[in-house]
Amino acid sequence: MAISNVHFTILAILSVIGILIPGNNVALGQECHGDFQGLITQCSKYVQIRGPQTDPSPDCCNTIKTLDVPCVCKQVTNDIEAVIDMAKVAHVAQYCGIPLAHGTKCGSFTIP
Repeated sequence: MAISNVHFTILAILSVIGILIPGNNVALGQECHGDFQGLITQCSKYVQIRGPQTDPSPDCCNTIKTLDVPCVCKQVTNDIEAVIDMAKVAHVAQYCGIPLAHGTKCGSFTIP
């Protein structure tokens, strides 16, 4: 049951990100584009805090490739980081051919 609750929490947070990010973010004055529904369904299991780091599926990679990952990284809050491992996010992006530059911040995580 605990895994279901964690999975639900991750999906809920990613849903909120998907609702908030695609529109214009007035505070930052920028938009983030991408398939956020796909991100939820295809990638959540690869970035959750619990469990080992694993390589993402081809479907997850296809979804990641639709995102403006640096823009999305700027939107990450402490609440999101409570359930999503930002080092795993960086791994997924790298594995899928979207490496983040050294020193890029994704939430509070800085890419080594």
